[in-house]
This record gives sequence, structure tokens and C-alpha cells, in this order.
Amino acid sequence: MATTEPQQLWGGETTKAIDNFPVSGEPIPVPVARWLGRIKAASARANAALGLLDQDIADRIAAAGDRVAAGEFDDQFPIDVFQTGSGTSSNMNANEVLAKLAGDGVHANDHVNMGQSSNDVFPSAVHLATLDGLVNDLLPALDQLANSLGAKADSFCEIVKSGRTHLMDAVPVTLGQEFGGYAAQVRQSIARVESTRERVGQIPLGGTATGTGLNTHPDFAAKVRELMAADTGLRILPPADPFEAQAARDGLVEASGALKTVAVSLTKIANDLRLMGSGPRAGLAEIFLPELQKGSSIMPGKVNPVIPEVVTQVAAQVIGNDAAITVGGMQGHFELNVFVPMIARNITQSTALLASACRLLATKCVDGIEANTAVCNSYAEQTLSAATALNPYIGYDLASEIVKDAAASGRSLREAARDKGVTDDVLDKALDYPRMAQGGIL
Repeated sequence: MATTEPQQLWGGETTKAIDNFPVSGEPIPVPVARWLGRIKAASARANAALGLLDQDIADRIAAAGDRVAAGEFDDQFPIDVFQTGSGTSSNMNANEVLAKLAGDGVHANDHVNMGQSSNDVFPSAVHLATLDGLVNDLLPALDQLANSLGAKADSFCEIVKSGRTHLMDAVPVTLGQEFGGYAAQVRQSIARVESTRERVGQIPLGGTATGTGLNTHPDFAAKVRELMAADTGLRILPPADPFEAQAARDGLVEASGALKTVAVSLTKIANDLRLMGSGPRAGLAEIFLPELQKGSSIMPGKVNPVIPEVVTQVAAQVIGNDAAITVGGMQGHFELNVFVPMIARNITQSTALLASACRLLATKCVDGIEANTAVCNSYAEQTLSAATALNPYIGYDLASEIVKDAAASGRSLREAARDKGVTDDVLDKALDYPRMAQGGIL
């Protein structure tokens, strides 16, 4: 006969915390809860291997931790994320749940929490949840977006259009060059995120309460890191210094700064896409964005750039999260930072939001973009800044006169230049728009 787990696995300490922190109704991030399970499982195995914990008890705790790590008991972590700043309540929550799952004779503190403290376990779980999200969610999503933008750069490489600086017409560029720039921005974002991995992967586990390692075996932390690295493939490292790792969350602040920069880059790209796609008749209309849904409840046929709008909203949230993480990172008082749950909430949310936004931008927007070649070419020929290419032949002053005349009369540069005595041979050389987009002297 099949048995079912009780609906409530936590105990008295968790219940107290639920009552004490009715703040947001939002529990700790699921990835953090799952990493608490993974750490507890590896800790039990390590303590058994070190001869400190009965093998049967260790096996039962480890099996329970594996189930928590697999997501079977996400609903058993109900404590509000705005709780005691060390995450003690959620660590106790994990101890109680695993003790209950492990069965008779298993004590939440003496066995599940053996060799550990909330002060080293909870921040370790936050660091590893963040590292996991960066490596297995955000970085692949950024790579997907960079590839999508790069593919468009290749397909648009011969489409000439007007460049724009200060939102004003500038010398011609190709649409492919612009998309190549976007792809490079995303590749730079990948490099920025990659550069934070080592410090995010340094965890304070083994420091117990203050960084001294009181009540833990000297080989405990290394054994736990080894087990978790083998299980997940992540590079999990010892702290550069146990007291730095216990008291400061600088690695998470640094990672959040990289995420903020990703958000800034995505905002630039998304805004450019919706500006280039504006119209269809009274905007720039240089590209066609995929039509995903009705854009208005009152204006028939209207289509909006919904995915770029989502991306810019996500970016704003990530930038706001970073501001809070920055403040939280300042709160390392002596041997402990006391803003870890809030930092956990914000950095895991930022990572997940950016990953989702990148995938959506790639699959529901960039992959389906088409160029309005006729409009692009028309803008290239109309931009008066193309007169810049005349400078080496006729000088800046005469070129300026030609631009003013063309602007006032509505004529083309070629027509205005002929009136100023510029020969067709010079005009044919200088006003070669595809070549002009490649730079240099024509």
C-alpha cells in the first residue's frame, strides 16, 4: 500500500518564523531552498565518511536532501523571504523538513545540521543557487541571443541605411553592422557574467558561526564541496579567506553589477529594435518585427513591439534589484552580513528574468525580423550627412554649403553639389553608399 508524505513537514522553529515574519507573502527563492537540500545531503555524506555520523542516519538524511534538491518539497519552505538577515529561520526550516523525512532518531540540529551554522550554510546556498542560475540558465540564454543577432548581422550585411547620432541623420551604415554591434554587446555581457563565476563560487561553508570553523571537522567543507561539484558539474571553491566569506557578500554584489550591465545592454538593443520597427507609415519602418498579437483594443490592425517592451521592463526591474543588493552588500557588520535573504531574492530573480527575456527576444523577436530594404536604401540616399564623404575632395566648407542648400531646397546632395561645380566623377566616387558604409576614403 502506497504511503504519502504528511502535508506539513516542518516543526516548531519554522512555525515561529511564519508567525514572526508576515511581511510579503513571498517565500525564499525556490533555487535557494533546493540548494539547502543539496548542501544538507552532501554534509550528511561527508560527516559519515569522516566517522562523525551514523551511516544509516546519514543515508536517510542524504536521501531526504536529494529529494528536496530535486524539487519534491518546494512547498515545505513557507517562511517569508524578509526574515532574520542571516537566513537562520530558513536553515532551521530545512533542518526540520529533512529530519522529518529522514524518520525516527534523526535530530534537526544534532544530525541534519552537524558541522554547520546558518551563518555559513545559508549564504553558501545563495551563492550556489546564483552560480547555478548563471551557468545553466542565463549564460546559455545570452549565447542564444548573441547567435540570433549574429545571424541577422550576416543576412543584413549588404543593406545600407542612414546611420544616426543624437537621433539625427548621420553617415550611412549597414543594417548588418548595427546587428553585429548588438551581437557584440551580448557577447561582452557573456564575458562580464563569466568573470564573476569564480568569486560567486567561493562559499563560506566550514566557517560555522563566525568563520573560525568551531564544531566542524577540518576536512568537512572540502569534502562537501567535492561531493556537490561532482554532483552538479559546477566549480565550487573554498573562500579566499573564511572571515571575508562569512562577513561580506561582495561576490554577489559583483555578480549583480554584471547583471545590471546586461540589463543596460538589453535596453539599448530593445529600444533600437522598436525604433527601427516603428510605423508602419509614420515611423522609421526600417525593419518588420514579428506580429504576435493585437496591439490595441480600439485601433484595428495595430501591432506593437511587445517583446522589446517586455525586455525593457525586465531590465528596469534588474536595475532596481541591483540597487537593493548594493545596499544589502554594505550591511556586513563585523563577522556577518545580515541582508542575505533579500540579496538572495533579488539576485536569483534578476538571473531568471534576464534569462527568460533573452530567450524571448531571440525566439519571438530577433529570429523573425525582416529588413525593409527599400526604406533602408532610401534613407541612405537621403541622409545629408553623406556629404562627409565629399570632404577629402572639396573640403569641409564647400560640403557644408552643399548640405545647407540641399536642406533648404529639398534637393538631393548630388543635385546641390552639381550646382556648386562638383563633377559627376567626384560625386560617383564619393557618394557610393555601400562603400561609404565600410569607412575610409573613397
